[in-house]
Amino acid sequence: MHADALQTERRNAILRILRGSPVRKQDELVRLLRSQGHDVTQSSVSRDLRDLGVLKAAGRYLPPDDVNARTHGDFDTLRTFVRSVATAGTSLTVIRTTVGAAQTVAAAIDRAEWPEVVGTISGDDTIFLATDSARAQAQVVERVRGLFRV
Repeated sequence: MHADALQTERRNAILRILRGSPVRKQDELVRLLRSQGHDVTQSSVSRDLRDLGVLKAAGRYLPPDDVNARTHGDFDTLRTFVRSVATAGTSLTVIRTTVGAAQTVAAAIDRAEWPEVVGTISGDDTIFLATDSARAQAQVVERVRGLFRV
């Protein structure tokens, strides 16, 4: 089988596994893939997870919703991790998440390419969203409250 076909098959297997049960560690995913007959290394799995847009939150890998992730992020899956949204001045919005989820939520927001957002910075449980105007900030706050129901 051609290398591209093997890669596609392996990536489809990764998504099936992640959608079927929680996977918490890459070595666990490597073991599951090998048990299905895939010849993988941890580095190839790591690269596949990155290229597929797989997120990690609350200690487990979350597969992207194939259609929604490209345009809106996988916000339904991430909703439980967002705790609050607040403004600081007229261009900074602060999103609080559960511990360890901020980078994953920020990555989903970045991938969604919201036009109001100039940039994001995330820590362990806090995300700063920068906007270029008070109007853009109001749009971001409305969008965050609607998507994450906070």
